Amino acid sequence: MDKWVTLEEKIADYEVLLKQLEALFFDERDKIANLSNSSALLNQFLPDTVFAGYYLFNGEELVLGPFQGGVSCVRIKLGKGVCGISAKEKKTVIVDDVKKFANYISCDAAAKSEIVVPLLQGDKLLGVLDIDAGVTEAYDEVDEKYLGKFAEKLVALTDF
Repeated sequence: MDKWVTLEEKIADYEVLLKQLEALFFDERDKIANLSNSSALLNQFLPDTVFAGYYLFNGEELVLGPFQGGVSCVRIKLGKGVCGISAKEKKTVIVDDVKKFANYISCDAAAKSEIVVPLLQGDKLLGVLDIDAGVTEAYDEVDEKYLGKFAEKLVALTDF
């Protein structure tokens, strides 16, 4: 998909994405199926994506789950890299330029910017949604808001 021309267009497309997610999960609650299909949906939806996927929390660390993209890191400690920080702090983290992020874990040289959204069930950490772009400054407050809604819907419609 090409970049959005206007902010209104981007917001409208995100609203459609949320409806697509609900339709995709209409009669399916399986974790692996829903994580797999939702990563494919995000990979198709977001421009410049080189990775869209999940790291699941096993009680000690994040472990690679379903994703779209190149080979990736398998295990990430809490507090390490963008995913580990998002998981530890239970908040969304946006990195405009991964080369300027001191705690960055380089899994794919194609990644230039990143957004990571925690998957939470109440206060319980389930994992994180990790999305990398092949360009710098790919994500903003609109992405943060709507990917947060995406993660909330995903958790609500999936058996973890």
